[in-house]
Amino acid sequence: MEINVVFEDKNLLVADKPAGIIVFREDEANEKTLIDLLLEKFPDLKNVGEAPRYGIVHRLDKDTSGLLLVAKNNETLFFLQKQFQERKVIKKYIALISGEIKNEKGVIDTLIGRGLKDRKKQKVYLPFEPNTKGKRKAITEYKVLKRFVDKKQNKYTLIEADIKTGRKHQIRVHFQYLNHPICKDKMYGFKSQVVPDGLNRQFLHATYLKIKIPDGSEKEFESKLPQDLNDVLNNLEEVSK
Repeated sequence: MEINVVFEDKNLLVADKPAGIIVFREDEANEKTLIDLLLEKFPDLKNVGEAPRYGIVHRLDKDTSGLLLVAKNNETLFFLQKQFQERKVIKKYIALISGEIKNEKGVIDTLIGRGLKDRKKQKVYLPFEPNTKGKRKAITEYKVLKRFVDKKQNKYTLIEADIKTGRKHQIRVHFQYLNHPICKDKMYGFKSQVVPDGLNRQFLHATYLKIKIPDGSEKEFESKLPQDLNDVLNNLEEVSK
């Protein structure tokens, strides 16, 4: 598999990650990861950070596509990680969610932590609930881009999500919490959830990044919606509110 590198300089790579590939190995799975493929092309990444993530600055879930930052040296890795920690990075995603979300825009502000029953899943917690110790603040801003129906008049909403914090599964958990899970999300979708024809993975794409790079300039990177997701939208009928 060829990984598309949308930007490269002496300090940084920006990869456009395809869906269906793990960013870096976190268990004993033998499948090839994104960092494995990048190491074949950029072997010096082995000198950055620590195995297994090496120069990977942030992560995307296996079935999420889009922009991913990779540092080519330790100084850049620390420089970029500090911006993430200080919430100075702008990251936007496009998602298709089930149902018709009523508001044109909104902010989801909760705590997120591991689920009590299934430790692989994350869960929304509210500040006044019990069991909130150690749970982390998560903020997602969103706006509606388009609204759709399928041939059976099932409703869907295309949204842009701007995450102010980078919690694991944040967008997926937040929209499940609103009762509008991301279409085809195997972990957080509802059993009765309808799925648009032709959709074979969760409809979530990291489309935009804005960050300061070590030379002091601000860079913006964009990734268009992949063909498989565009094809799904083309099979739906756009509706006005």
